[in-house]
Amino acid sequence: MNIFYDENMPFAQEFFTDLGNLHSFSGRELQAEDIKDADVLLVRSITQVNAALLAQAQQLKFVGTATIGTDHIDQAYLKQQGIAFYSAPGCNAISVAEYVLSALVVLAERYLINLSTLTVGIVGAGNTGSRLAEKLSALDITYKLCDPLLEAKQGNANNDTRKYYPLDEVLKCDVISLHVPKTMEGEHRTFKLLNEQRLSALQNEQILISACRGEVIDNDALLRLKEQGHGVKLVLDVWQGEPNVLEPLVPFTEIATAHIAGYSLEGKARGSEMLYQALCNELKIAAKHHLTDFLPAANISSIEITQQFDQIVLNQIVKMVYDVRRDDAIFRQQLSEQGFDTIRKTYPVRREFSSVSVSLSKNAYSDVPHRLGFTKTSN
Repeated sequence: MNIFYDENMPFAQEFFTDLGNLHSFSGRELQAEDIKDADVLLVRSITQVNAALLAQAQQLKFVGTATIGTDHIDQAYLKQQGIAFYSAPGCNAISVAEYVLSALVVLAERYLINLSTLTVGIVGAGNTGSRLAEKLSALDITYKLCDPLLEAKQGNANNDTRKYYPLDEVLKCDVISLHVPKTMEGEHRTFKLLNEQRLSALQNEQILISACRGEVIDNDALLRLKEQGHGVKLVLDVWQGEPNVLEPLVPFTEIATAHIAGYSLEGKARGSEMLYQALCNELKIAAKHHLTDFLPAANISSIEITQQFDQIVLNQIVKMVYDVRRDDAIFRQQLSEQGFDTIRKTYPVRREFSSVSVSLSKNAYSDVPHRLGFTKTSN
């Protein structure tokens, strides 16, 4: 069995080597000729899987994307061809939530903001929005959810009792964090969800964070707004038209990164693991490997907190594990010369909070770090 996989899938060789012959590829450069002998195709979000790409793949039986989003996959075509398809919902949700939290910590320090006074509007309450809500709850930060699709399903035995708010109300929150898929049609389409009209209604003191899909915000309208002197603070991880970034917009951002919010080692590796499990299930064989078999220890593996837990300590422990300013600096320095895809391909290893054990003295006792996802030190 020939298994073709994106070279940026961590531990792909470790997971899949027992199942067939492995062939790596560059996701943006993949052509139909390259995968004509593929039985299994494993991609990430930069590869458009459609009839054109699969035109010569006559023996293909399984396609998987190691990502939450699936807008790059022509699922109707795969179903028509009888090709099994799997994605990795929720694989990098924690990573994205921690990206947002790192951004909030950085901006709170930069502008002397008391995080506890903020109200955060979460647009999209699926896996990622839910993980962010959990971290905000740990910090007693008020949030409002907007997700009309999930709201419509309430009461249908899905045990979702959360309160949802209209989009216009959520867009009035101090912070707006976008976590929706890209959808091009339907009553609740997300393509240019934040259009010129909605962007113009934002207030100068608000913070807008986009870590989902670039097309959810009209980038040209956003640039015009900023050029007119609007003070909304921008954290942009995704860009309309990737990998081609609207570069004049970059100087107007507080934090700018190359679609790496979900790029923690754990987040990417969970995608590999989920596809491995799906392929084993498809082949009707037992899965032998688990992510814990391959994850290395973090460079900083333990932290002891001996003082009262407050926003200063939060700032320190979050940035000790992941300081988003590193990725912002890389983006600004390398975008023009190296390019968007190269930044993603050469992304430095980043770990999640769970890779670090936190111990608390009696003076510092608080369950907040553990509720945020840091591992509790065993006694």
